[in-house]
Amino acid sequence: MMGKMIKFDTEGAPATGYLAMPNAGTGPGVVVLHEWWGLTQPFQQACDRLAEAGFVAIAPNLYHGKIATTVAEAEVEAMIATLDQDVVRWRGDITGALQFLHHNGAVLLSDGRGSFGFVAFSLGGAYALDLSIHLADEIAAVVTFYATYPGLNYRGAKAAYLCHFAENDPYQSAESISEMKQALQAEGKAATFYLYPGTTHWFFDSDRPDAYDAAATALAWERTVTFLNAELRRAERS
Repeated sequence: MMGKMIKFDTEGAPATGYLAMPNAGTGPGVVVLHEWWGLTQPFQQACDRLAEAGFVAIAPNLYHGKIATTVAEAEVEAMIATLDQDVVRWRGDITGALQFLHHNGAVLLSDGRGSFGFVAFSLGGAYALDLSIHLADEIAAVVTFYATYPGLNYRGAKAAYLCHFAENDPYQSAESISEMKQALQAEGKAATFYLYPGTTHWFFDSDRPDAYDAAATALAWERTVTFLNAELRRAERS
């Protein structure tokens, strides 16, 4: 099963993304948000794997076609800085992807509105956490890989959270993970945190042999699909 690149509308300029459809033809909608490398193969493959599990998955190209191959490129070329400074753009692209799902006849909706999920990695994970608050009525499930976002107030969020972290992560401190966990618990949000022993940042990325961990990826993915089924298929079970 292979997805394809598509164009979709946003409030600004048209955007592109990778779309994967389930064999059944319909399924709950999930938005995949990539890391600071751009929309590289692992995140397209994540859409394909979600489709295999019965979801309609779209990954917006938040870099509008750019790809970084090294940490230096991601930092020096300022792609990450541009995104961080241009909140309107990345929120608009992700909102456009959600609206694409909302209006796609293949996407199963509950209670007449969207109940979508995020599967989001690092940079994309921070954006998913942000939008679970700013688009609270749309987001029912948030899965993040090695991502925190300090200072968020989750009071208005309506999503459940599944958060995967690497044991040895130079980009995420134990303190920041603990603070996010406390912030979610303080507002009574359903949140599950997993730490994967012996792993480092980007352990999910099959194109980064220095970090990729097949066993941790398989376990995290199994947990992810189970979580999304539980949170996004409520209407089918009622």
